[in-house]
Amino acid sequence: MIRRFKNLKIRTQSAVVILCAILIASAFFEIMWLNKWNFYEAVTHMKVFRAQIDDEDFQDILVKEALHYNIPESEDDDEAVKALEPFLNLANEYNGVYIYGLEDGLYRAGKSPSIMENNTFTILFNLGYHLTGGEGEFVYEFPLEFANGVAHIMVYNYQRVVYIYPYLLVCLFLSVALFLSLVLFFLNTKMRQILVLKDEILLMSTGDLTHTLPDYGSDEIGILTQELDHLRESLYDHIQKEQESRQANQDLITALSHDLRTPLTILKGYLEVIKFKKNPRTQETYLDRCLKKTEDIKDLTDRMFEYALVAEEEETPKIIRLSTDFIRQCLTENCDFIRLTGFAANTYQTEASETLLGDKTMLKRIFNNLFSNILKYGDKKLPVSVSEQIQGANYIVSITNAIKSEASQTDNNNIGLKNVDRMIRLLKGEMKVCRKQEWFKVDLWFPLQ
Repeated sequence: MIRRFKNLKIRTQSAVVILCAILIASAFFEIMWLNKWNFYEAVTHMKVFRAQIDDEDFQDILVKEALHYNIPESEDDDEAVKALEPFLNLANEYNGVYIYGLEDGLYRAGKSPSIMENNTFTILFNLGYHLTGGEGEFVYEFPLEFANGVAHIMVYNYQRVVYIYPYLLVCLFLSVALFLSLVLFFLNTKMRQILVLKDEILLMSTGDLTHTLPDYGSDEIGILTQELDHLRESLYDHIQKEQESRQANQDLITALSHDLRTPLTILKGYLEVIKFKKNPRTQETYLDRCLKKTEDIKDLTDRMFEYALVAEEEETPKIIRLSTDFIRQCLTENCDFIRLTGFAANTYQTEASETLLGDKTMLKRIFNNLFSNILKYGDKKLPVSVSEQIQGANYIVSITNAIKSEASQTDNNNIGLKNVDRMIRLLKGEMKVCRKQEWFKVDLWFPLQ
């Protein structure tokens, strides 16, 4: 049940809590109100409160004192009514006593409660009369024997107001307090969840991504917590993988740096032999070996440079508006270069000129990497095909070359292609690679403006 409640939206939860709080507070008020007189008896028994409510002693006093007075023949008998005043004054300010003829039921004499002459009390009484269902007024009647006969007595007691109205206010206060307590408890629970979420975010900002966030169900706060926890896990995994990748890259660079020492040491030895002419007959051979070692060193430094580019994290392209003629120029220059090295290059260019957003330096690096791969792995026996076309809102450059057979045995980590893919994604473009048997094709998609 609690789990189902937690899965509700906060607005629905609030409505349920408010409705339940109203029902509970109403039931509490009803129980308190129905047991008001039991509570009165308890407090009077403990002598905490005392009021003339249902006071049998007052009735006994009237019975005893009535024997000393006569019943007026009528309400117009001023002398008899005045003689009866001490008897009527036995009632306190909250009681009214009225005398009626037992047989004819006609009014003879009486005294109204003096408290009713107080305007403040009267206003409060009239206001509370409807709220309490008339509980503030208590009327009882009985026959009473006087010196000259028996009369009918009616007593109006308003002493209950002293107890029932404050009790009503207490019941209302406690019921409202209970209602607010339940609602505020719910709100406080949600606030504590938000504060916990805030603390968790601050903890994550310090770099601690190992602390799992609590489960708060499927309401808005719960969903936010779950998504934040997923983000924490993803970020933690990403950082772990990045650290592993960085460590692997560092290990690779360390290994390559170590490998550089070997050819440098050998190269130094050969040069010392040549410098001091220790063996003139082998100088030509040593020179050839020195050249070979410089090639080895160059290969190693090239690999270190390529891996450093791939590991580069914060490279921001300088985006400007460029014409497709700039890319066409880069393609022409690279095609001319590979022709000098013995490749045949067929170009298929379009005459249309469009505009795109790009970085000149990054575009040059992209094509240098691609044509460098052709020099390393391309087969000079078959021509290289370079084409460009405009397809919809894209400018597409396609480069196709044959792969030499020994390239499959070459240690190839695709560093150049990874570097190209990274850079073209920074330019909001896309690279598509297709390799079929002895052929290799790269398509570069550039969005037009």
